[in-house]
Amino acid sequence: MLTGFLEALFNGISIGAVLLVAALGLSIIFGLMGVINMAHGELMMLGAYTTFVVQLCCKQLGGIWFDSYIFLALIIAFSVTALVGLVLERGVISHLYGRPLETLLATWGVSLIFQQFVRSVNSVLVIGILSFCLLFFGGVRILNSRQRFPRFGYGVKGIILVLSLGIAITLGQLFSQQSSMVQPWFGAQNVDVTAPSWLQSGISLAGVQLPFARLFIIGLTAICVAAIYLFLQRSPWGLRIRAVTQNRAMSSCLGIPTQKVDALTFALGSGLAGIAGCAISLLGSVGPNTGQNYIIDTFMVVVVGGVGNLVGTIVAALVIGTANFIVGSGTLAFLSSGVQPLVDFFNFFATTSMAKVMVFALIIVFLQWKPAGIFPQKGRNIDV
Repeated sequence: MLTGFLEALFNGISIGAVLLVAALGLSIIFGLMGVINMAHGELMMLGAYTTFVVQLCCKQLGGIWFDSYIFLALIIAFSVTALVGLVLERGVISHLYGRPLETLLATWGVSLIFQQFVRSVNSVLVIGILSFCLLFFGGVRILNSRQRFPRFGYGVKGIILVLSLGIAITLGQLFSQQSSMVQPWFGAQNVDVTAPSWLQSGISLAGVQLPFARLFIIGLTAICVAAIYLFLQRSPWGLRIRAVTQNRAMSSCLGIPTQKVDALTFALGSGLAGIAGCAISLLGSVGPNTGQNYIIDTFMVVVVGGVGNLVGTIVAALVIGTANFIVGSGTLAFLSSGVQPLVDFFNFFATTSMAKVMVFALIIVFLQWKPAGIFPQKGRNIDV
């Protein structure tokens, strides 16, 4: 009985570790900009698919490349999702600051776009997107860099947009005549990521089986937490981020470039989501809806822990992840086998979906007591 509980506790902590990495980025974004980013789960999904692609490439090389691909995947997943987050912030979020409901709807739409993109992406689509971005943004940048050309308005941008879109569509039509280039890369089905050989086994400690993959995720989470703490506390940009979080208006008056801080923060939070996606790929198959399985729990972690608070995020992630797994795995029903009413009660919630319902109900009760979370945000402008 004790062994089963300890195994469930360890597995729950590993799930909480994934939630913690994802919630770190979301907590920083929400705490700094007040943006409800519903596409955060899809950024995790993109990180997981990036890991899948890196794994396939390294598997072709074999040997030490495949055994160490996970480290390369972490770097690439962070870079890819950070770049996507930067584009999302500059292209969408930056125009909606101060309007949280509109950012919620906009990022929800972006999440649907990302899901469909993964289902239908192929070589023709990638060529079209890259050619459009190169022509449109390159053209705008070139004209802006010419001093003899004044800053132009929406009319000239519209002409460049139409021309770039027309050329990109034409290129797509030309390449679409080759059947090999219109085949979806991933499709709607889930894909499996094969862990390196040294992560496929585990150790037994006091009768408890500890898989190396879950130990790796816990260690990765500890490194990410330490890195974020050092960045926020010791680096100049971390100091700027904390200053803007406390008082945006005063920070701007003191010369802190708040727009650059927003872009850096969103890119950092998105990169952490990519790392979380890489960790998720070690726990099971990856699909277009992978992010939807974690986004609600991630938001609950941010709210329960206290917006923008690192310690609160850590505590909430571990508690919520562990509670979800222990309740959903039926461990509590097994432990209460001597009391039939409790057995029936916990058996009713002994599924993944019903466990989330129970944990969510407990969170609602907790927030009635502490509406600002475990560690509420502090600052002179919080109550303004």
